[in-house]
Amino acid sequence: MTDTAVPPSRLGRGSTSAGFAVLWVAIKQEPWIFTLSTVGSLLFGALTVADAWVLGWATDHVVLPAFRDGEIGADMLWAVLALFVGVAILRAVGIVARRLGAGIMQYRMQARYRRDVTRRYLALPMRWHQQHPTGELLSNANADVEAAWGPIAPLPMAVGTLAMMVIAVGQMFFADVVLATVGLLVFPAVIATNIVYQSRAQGWATRAQQLRAEVSEIAHESFDGAMVVKTLGREVEETERFARKARELRDVNIRVGRIRAAFDPVLAALPNVGVLVVLAVGVQRVTSGATDPGDVVTVAYLLTIVSFPIRSIGWLLGEFPRSVVGFRRVDAVLRATGEMPYGEAVVPAPPGGGGARLEVSDLAYAHTPAQPLLHDLSFTVDPGRTVALVGATASGKSTLTTLLTRLVDPDGGAVLVDGVDVRDLARGALADAVSIVPQTPFLFDDTVRGNVALGADVSDEEVWAALRVAQADGFVAALPDGLSARLGERGTSLSGGQRQRLSLARALVRRPRLLILDDATSAVDPEVEARILAGLKNGGPDGRHDTTLVVVAYRKATIGLADEVLHLEDGRIADRGTHRELLDRSPAYARLVNAYEQERETEEAAR
Repeated sequence: MTDTAVPPSRLGRGSTSAGFAVLWVAIKQEPWIFTLSTVGSLLFGALTVADAWVLGWATDHVVLPAFRDGEIGADMLWAVLALFVGVAILRAVGIVARRLGAGIMQYRMQARYRRDVTRRYLALPMRWHQQHPTGELLSNANADVEAAWGPIAPLPMAVGTLAMMVIAVGQMFFADVVLATVGLLVFPAVIATNIVYQSRAQGWATRAQQLRAEVSEIAHESFDGAMVVKTLGREVEETERFARKARELRDVNIRVGRIRAAFDPVLAALPNVGVLVVLAVGVQRVTSGATDPGDVVTVAYLLTIVSFPIRSIGWLLGEFPRSVVGFRRVDAVLRATGEMPYGEAVVPAPPGGGGARLEVSDLAYAHTPAQPLLHDLSFTVDPGRTVALVGATASGKSTLTTLLTRLVDPDGGAVLVDGVDVRDLARGALADAVSIVPQTPFLFDDTVRGNVALGADVSDEEVWAALRVAQADGFVAALPDGLSARLGERGTSLSGGQRQRLSLARALVRRPRLLILDDATSAVDPEVEARILAGLKNGGPDGRHDTTLVVVAYRKATIGLADEVLHLEDGRIADRGTHRELLDRSPAYARLVNAYEQERETEEAAR
């Protein structure tokens, strides 16, 4: 989390005060860029006001004398021209500095907060991610970040033009106090207009940001579930589901746009009304001899200049409702709790390698307090041994694998690898000793080598060795480019069994001392699966690495290869022993594995 986050109490205020609080975060994080853009804006503002002085001076010393005398001196013309050109050049320099600084500041803040949000996503546990839809997370990192820092673009202009307004107002009072007072009567109307706008726009801006996340979530689900949508003929229904939410977002954005469309013209018109009043009063004062024509022109022109700061401040305030909503949503991610603490321990590696010893002691876990899943689970796996986890659906097998790899922390008990509690390990230390292969493999749009190595410093020979144990070397060698063949998004060019084997090779190439297979060979033929498990038991890729295996299994052939079987029922170990022992003494276990076998045979017969 950034160290300059806005306190929640300040975000809870109205959108105007909360909007300035959000901008203060940006100013503190990018002070030099903000200073550059503000100096440029101040230069622009000062030179814009100088235009009014030049215009008034030219009126009194060049234009009126020309009408009176019937001629204009060349020196005076050149002086006026030099003044106007000099002011224009310096004002252009100010515009460049203002716009360049504002752009750099805005994009830097967006990039910084996207990184912060992404880092926070990676730090938060899986339990937190399971409670937040993917579309919402994508919206937080994209649309919400953009909305949060949208006001940065008009910010330097608003600051500079605010200074310009102060200078202009001072010059107005210097020229004519009465006319200045009349012109500035528009300010109470401007303040009232802004209050009305903020109150009407805040709620709709909040709803618009929520709908952006919902639209993103529906699109993400449709893309991820493309096969289900296509095979079940749900294209029309999915299109309509997306269209309904998109239409709702459109309507809400139109409501926001209508409110903004009413606000901007009113804000722009008020200073013009003030100019007309000033001219009317000024004519009377010139007629009565109370002021000079040049002063009337100066005050009227300065009031038109004041209208520009009012509009620029209006642009800034107009961005506040969406900005505050976006920042609140981003800030909720940055303040999310549940980050896993890490220690400084490492898993001790015995001389010559070898499998790790796994100890599970009184393990308990619940997704919610009302839904306990694992209860007082205890078992030990000695180095180099293979244990199969067998149980009905929702018995806690996959949840147990996430606890073993510390994707989540238990509510009670402990998981120890070689006598070290996994919660005491340093960041990354567990991944050096333990790997998991999930039931549903995920492959990147990369080459075979890129997917297997995944950034690890391994040679091609080591990649091929892992592929051989995973029984994937044959089909990889048959690919046109071998290890350099690109697999497409999520590896869609491969079959389910091929994807599982590449996912297994990815784990094996790291030579884990504890390997957890969560039904990771479910799409592989039984004969190929037997060869994979045999290769693992015979030393892994290097033939010497005696890996400890924990396998979530369903097939009898797979279960039969395990040294011990743990039968899970309702989050507890109902029985344990060899596959043959459990078949002989546990009717519930026998019914379960026989049912699985019959289901497999039915599926294979159907294929």
